[in-house]
Amino acid sequence: MDSIDRAIVDQLRRDCRMTNTELADRVGLTPSPCLRRVRRLEEDGVILGYQAHVAPGAIDRGFEVIVDLELADQAQATLERFEAALVSFDEVVEVRRMFGAPDYLALVAVADLPAYERFMTQRLTALPGLAKMQSRFAMKTLKSAVPLAPDPRTPAA
Repeated sequence: MDSIDRAIVDQLRRDCRMTNTELADRVGLTPSPCLRRVRRLEEDGVILGYQAHVAPGAIDRGFEVIVDLELADQAQATLERFEAALVSFDEVVEVRRMFGAPDYLALVAVADLPAYERFMTQRLTALPGLAKMQSRFAMKTLKSAVPLAPDPRTPAA
């Protein structure tokens, strides 16, 4: 990737809804070469897709829990069964397999604390191979991986 490709990626991370003409203007290209570069970045797997960043509370996912999960053993069959079951839950929005303890770090998003308690007691504790689980609740989010839209109530500088 050269500096123009990086500029394209940066602009699309900020606003993937802009037109190709707007994107071309922002990165200093004409529309045709800009579109060719975007298509190449998509084909090369640099751009994985486009999505809407939705307010979690609007879809009953405003309560997020970070869950540490440790397995009883590290046998391949245990890992495969555990991972398949864990990623099948809609409430689990992100999972990372870790080096060291815990074995997995999961981000769970549900409507509220009672919904998390139901999910935890009925689904998470039934995961095959689970030995230990710890739930943590964030006090506030300081930075998110997905750029947040500016608050429309805040005046522009």
